[in-house]
Amino acid sequence: MSFTSTERTEDTTGTAHETAGGTAVGPSLGRPAGPVPGVPRRRIAYGGITALAVALMVIVPMVFGPFQVNQIGRFVSLAIVAVGIGLAWGRGGMLTMGQGAFFGIGAYIMAMHMLLSDAALNGPDTLPSFMVLSGRSELPWFWIPFSSGGTTLVAIVALPALVAGLLGLSLFKRKVKGAYFAILNQALVAAVAVLLIGQQDTLGGSNGLSGFQSFMGLSLADPLNQRFVYLLACGVLVAMLAVAYWLMRSRFGELLVATRDGEERVRFLGYDPAFVKTIAYMVAAVMASIGGALFVPIVGIISPTSIGVAPSIAFVIGVAVGGRSSLFGPVLGALVVAWAESSLAQAFPSGWSYLQGLLLILVIVLLPGGVASLGQRFRRRRAGGDESAADQPKTIPNTISKGAHA
Repeated sequence: MSFTSTERTEDTTGTAHETAGGTAVGPSLGRPAGPVPGVPRRRIAYGGITALAVALMVIVPMVFGPFQVNQIGRFVSLAIVAVGIGLAWGRGGMLTMGQGAFFGIGAYIMAMHMLLSDAALNGPDTLPSFMVLSGRSELPWFWIPFSSGGTTLVAIVALPALVAGLLGLSLFKRKVKGAYFAILNQALVAAVAVLLIGQQDTLGGSNGLSGFQSFMGLSLADPLNQRFVYLLACGVLVAMLAVAYWLMRSRFGELLVATRDGEERVRFLGYDPAFVKTIAYMVAAVMASIGGALFVPIVGIISPTSIGVAPSIAFVIGVAVGGRSSLFGPVLGALVVAWAESSLAQAFPSGWSYLQGLLLILVIVLLPGGVASLGQRFRRRRAGGDESAADQPKTIPNTISKGAHA
């Protein structure tokens, strides 16, 4: 099965023709002849990505002080996770409520590398301080590979992709979806959090890992290096948005939406829905891991409380508020919800969880398509159409047709 673009011919009725090689080519096998439903036009998408980059990388550092910039950097790392959730949930229909597990994989890998780099400054055999306090005399075996920066970067991408690939195939091959998939994701992240809490002498237990002094050889005490880490996180967010847009407009993006809307039809026409969904799940896992890896040098600590069930639900709430099936909705929703949590949780520490739940209920009931659907609702109201249609995920008509791969 190939997702690369191929030449396609199509008449006004949308029927498929055969190419010179005899392969049946339908509306889904090439690049879309027109705009892809639910995906902004290229000019709007590139303009929006550029505007976001300018706002985060130019305006924010000019207007806000170091503390506020660092806080926004934390929000940006969470928004990277939201991009992947928007792709898997909004376009693929997979409610990924366990992204905290993959966020934690990237975060703990980066934290281990940073602590090893700091310890190496005091001698080649020096252990991180929390291990010394716990009475350990040697480095755990699974820490050793992360003394290398290159191995660390590879592991941040490869390990969550491997875990998500194995888990995705095992679930999707058994046709697990909907609420059952969401519950299993929640069970995964809860198990990971419990496992981390039990590793007091190797991973810091409930206290987590902290006390970082450098990031890839750069001193985190230097304000210029702190600004560099922030700009790096913003650049990665812009890159993830570009990747998501490319995937949405590709043949794979069309097939992913087709799988969401008619999985049995996709299977009947010769594609493997489990394979398609697993790829999207892996992409979302890698994005979550990258967000976690950038979260650590910005915030300065990672613990089980940052990757448990509650943070995973918070990721989903941000995506739902912004608009799960849009390109920019998940990012904007994640930024706003993270800001609200940072601001309101201090004023209402015991009531923020209830406010989060109320916000999710209100969005589901009143605005299923998120804030991103407001423009469509307004245009439909002016045109006298059905407003509720704007809140539904966009489908792609005639999105698949059978080719030589069947």
